[in-house]
Amino acid sequence: MDRQWWQRLHGFPPLVWIVLVGSFFGRGTYFMVWPFLAILLYEKFQLGAAEIGLILSASAMGAALLGFYVGALSDRYGRRNVLLAGTAINFLAFALLAVAQALPAFILAMTFCSIGRAVWEPPASALIGDLVRDKQSRELALQFRYFLINVGAALGPIIGVWAGLSAQQSTFGLTALSYLLLSLAFLWGFAHTETGRLAHKRRGMSANFRGTLAVLKKDHVFLVVILANVLTLFIYAHMDSSLVQYLTRAQAPSLVQLISSMILVNALTIVLLQFPLLQLMCNIDIKGRIVIGLGVLAAGQVWFALNPVHWFAGWMGATFVVSLAEAVLFPTMSVQIDRLAPDHLRGSYFGASSFYSLGWSAAPLVGGIVIEWWSGPALYWLMFSLCGLVFLLYRLTERLSRPQWHDVEVQAEIGDGVAQPQ
Repeated sequence: MDRQWWQRLHGFPPLVWIVLVGSFFGRGTYFMVWPFLAILLYEKFQLGAAEIGLILSASAMGAALLGFYVGALSDRYGRRNVLLAGTAINFLAFALLAVAQALPAFILAMTFCSIGRAVWEPPASALIGDLVRDKQSRELALQFRYFLINVGAALGPIIGVWAGLSAQQSTFGLTALSYLLLSLAFLWGFAHTETGRLAHKRRGMSANFRGTLAVLKKDHVFLVVILANVLTLFIYAHMDSSLVQYLTRAQAPSLVQLISSMILVNALTIVLLQFPLLQLMCNIDIKGRIVIGLGVLAAGQVWFALNPVHWFAGWMGATFVVSLAEAVLFPTMSVQIDRLAPDHLRGSYFGASSFYSLGWSAAPLVGGIVIEWWSGPALYWLMFSLCGLVFLLYRLTERLSRPQWHDVEVQAEIGDGVAQPQ
């Protein structure tokens, strides 16, 4: 990257760096064990594919709705309080997951994990927008956060396998510790940095949830984009728990090594190629990048459907193709929401993007049912078809217009908006 890129990176406020570094450590420890959770549930409780899918899906669906509400709350009451609540919930959730022995305790802990993520994600992304005013620097921060998340995802399985921790439940204690440290870092950042003190005062006490809903309802382009991205996450998520279930029941050889290798290929592809790909596409608009990413994602679904169960290298190749799509799509989707969001409703818009979790959380249930009743290849042919539907939804946005939110209209809808720092 050029010198200007490094200057922008160096100029991020301390609180932005806390979000970035916290995302790295939280996701790294998370990936030491979380991808193996389907195996833990299968071996510990002898659950079927549909039962595991139901547990993984149900624990996250309510959290998606909660994330939308939490985003609006962070606009009203400030990012600090909501971020601290999110890190505290994550700490308790992963601590419980580390010691749970009974199935109900597992389900409760996984539900809290999903809730914690829903509470943490929207205000974390919105805080970056609050503190980094330059558009290019803000987009770099959002992309760099996704980059660090995937560095953590790459290192997590390596460290876990090297230390003999993979598929061991107690490793979740390290994730709990990372969120405890992140909570302490936020307390310091909001109290002892100038930007942190200003961000703590930034809130819109007159904003209300009903008014925010009325505003979002008028933004038809945003609503269609949310639906398209929910489906995109649903398609992508079948590379996670659904694929693990498919490979487990098909008795793929060296299963833990195979899953660890796929996670590593996925994360390294993002780490090594995300910024080169985005630089290559810098002259292509947001919608064009998404269409390209969708095409690559569709090709990956075909490969998953056709790949023989025992062909190790084939699974690596299919994972690489889907990871290329991820490298283009996911950072672009974050930038897309940031561009669509007005300043005074940034938390609400990022909160609405938590509906993406509906796609992610529905995938284990749908995937488990399709695998149990039909087959793994049938699931991925279905996902290939859904890629076409997402493409049609993005074509639909070209025919929709967006309202212009003027200050007077915004005040009529939600009050005074977000107050300026005092």
